[in-house]
Amino acid sequence: MAAVVKIDTVTKYNEMRGVPTLHPLVSVIDLSAAKPMPVATFNFGVYAVYLKEFKCGLLRYGRGHYDYQQGTLVFVAPGQILGVEPKATPYETKGWALIFHPDLLVNTPLGKHIHAYSFFSYHVNEALHLSDKEAVIIVDCLKKIAYELEQAIDKHSRALITANIELLLQYCVRFYDRQFITRDNVNKGVLESFEQLLRDYYASNKPQQLGLPSVAYCAGELHLSPNYFGDLVKKETGKTAQEYIQHTIIDLAKERVFDAGKSVSQVAYELGFKYPQHFTRLFRQKVGVTPNEYRNMN
Repeated sequence: MAAVVKIDTVTKYNEMRGVPTLHPLVSVIDLSAAKPMPVATFNFGVYAVYLKEFKCGLLRYGRGHYDYQQGTLVFVAPGQILGVEPKATPYETKGWALIFHPDLLVNTPLGKHIHAYSFFSYHVNEALHLSDKEAVIIVDCLKKIAYELEQAIDKHSRALITANIELLLQYCVRFYDRQFITRDNVNKGVLESFEQLLRDYYASNKPQQLGLPSVAYCAGELHLSPNYFGDLVKKETGKTAQEYIQHTIIDLAKERVFDAGKSVSQVAYELGFKYPQHFTRLFRQKVGVTPNEYRNMN
């Protein structure tokens, strides 16, 4: 098995792509003027945002694959693994890459909430697909960052560069919201599958074996990353995926507490709670009374 190549600095990435380093912590690359990524598996120690303007190659992300299409944005965060697979035919790479080191964000407004941009943890097959107008806006942001990199570094450089990176990421949030809306039929299919998954889960002995269904478990069963799945559920229902799961559990609990042959503790264990008091606390939080009080009231 080939060794994993660690990319832990902007300079190392630039050298691999054959472009100069204008700033030690950030780089904007016109991919048409850069060397193609070699066929290898890379462990990123930097943030990367790729805008691919033409179909140009097959990537491996974890165990999945993604075939780039025109106008696609892919995000990579430190610690993630990205592999470039061999292509049978040569291709010309066109597009842009933004690479920045986590140290660039230290003591900046962006550094305080970079983790709020959940798309850095999406799978590559959950990439952002841009309209022509959206792509123009993203390229404009990249060119503003590139302009700053061409100037002499001064006390304003970091603030201006990180502000423009944040502007780009804010546009990406808007464009992802649009993508969730325009993929309405696909989203509804995911929600239907999610509901069926929960029904099947509680029709089996999995709650006793595995405990409560987690967001990560449900996302994995639906072949989605937890963050993308969570964002999709939130956009469609107004609830977080965790709240949606809890709502389903409480609906089941309301039915099962009326079984006079079972104690509240037995119901809790059947639903996957490790400790009955956790079930009682959640039930009271969502219903306003304890399971026993609910049983007696009805």
